[in-house]
Amino acid sequence: MNYKPTIIGFLCNWCSYTGADLAGTSRQKYEDKIRIIRVMCSGRIEPTFVLDAFRKGADGILICGCHPGDCHYHEGNYKCLRRFHLLQKYTQQMGIEKERLRLEWISASEGKEFAELVDEMSEKIASLGKCMVKETLDTYR
Repeated sequence: MNYKPTIIGFLCNWCSYTGADLAGTSRQKYEDKIRIIRVMCSGRIEPTFVLDAFRKGADGILICGCHPGDCHYHEGNYKCLRRFHLLQKYTQQMGIEKERLRLEWISASEGKEFAELVDEMSEKIASLGKCMVKETLDTYR
């Protein structure tokens, strides 16, 4: 894998971020090109955050939240899921491959799973190459 994609990870504070932290403290190795942004709840991730990240040059976006039924804010992850489906349709209409936007549920105890997820996503996005949406969006400014 020659090309190292830039992935932005939006992780909920209570489960996914803690799972990523566990991966680090457990010395799990995973691709270092992910940039993690901690949010209090995956339900707080506005679609504009994702679109702005693509516009600023991200090659992929990983959204992680608590498992369904485990959200600290009761239904935030369900709100995230509804937004994700709409956002997925919109980004595909913009010409962004569906593999570049991903939603996964990671609990605080799933550090190994988080590391595997990041590696898998990095490999898939590297095979797709650089996301050209930034250049496309910049032409309309």
